[in-house]
Amino acid sequence: MRFAFGTLTAVPVRLTRWDRPAARAGMAAAPLVGAAVGLCAAVAGAALLRLGASPLLAAVAAVAVPAALTRGLHLDGLADTADGLGSGKPAPDALRIMKQSDVGPFGVVVLVLVLLGQVAALAGCYGHGWRDGGAAAVVAGVAGRTAMTLACRRGVPAARPDGLGAAVASCVPPPLAVAAAAVTLALGAALATWHGALAAAAALLAAELLLRRCTRRFGGVTGDVFGALEETACTCAYLILTLR
Repeated sequence: MRFAFGTLTAVPVRLTRWDRPAARAGMAAAPLVGAAVGLCAAVAGAALLRLGASPLLAAVAAVAVPAALTRGLHLDGLADTADGLGSGKPAPDALRIMKQSDVGPFGVVVLVLVLLGQVAALAGCYGHGWRDGGAAAVVAGVAGRTAMTLACRRGVPAARPDGLGAAVASCVPPPLAVAAAAVTLALGAALATWHGALAAAAALLAAELLLRRCTRRFGGVTGDVFGALEETACTCAYLILTLR
């Protein structure tokens, strides 16, 4: 749990281990981090809605909370991955672009569109009440982190010899990854019936497609790719849940 919360959030947790067993257990516990972050987002949105705020403002708060709890780590990864994929350069040059501190045009456009899409979709969910909005926040949070767990399964290589990608790549046994996906689908069904299960499944599928694209393009996963997978899964879950 220290590894999971210490690497996937900005919660001040002191990491005592950085070995493969800790990485395996930590990334297997990533959905629990998503549940905690999603619950915080749900509470923030529901509180504003109950105080008389509009669904749009509640959605803004629910999207802002995960960004604050991670210090924008996953959003930064999304922007960097977009720059790398959009550069059209060979893998070594694309990885170098992703590692730079600035954000290019592809990253800016994708980041803006994703945030707008998340807020708009979640506002639609909050428009049906705080329960629907809160359920969407939790389902998306769990699905986003489960996408990370699946990306850590054995057989998915790291693109670099160092960094978070190298530390966690191929550390999760496939049965454990499948179990995490099954629990995510069950949670979606419990919170939002078949609609929630469908949203979770679509989110994991979208993240899997992006993962395959990144492994072909970069030769493996990086910390930025994990952030992009999380945000992609969250956005897809929100989109499915807002459609009635």
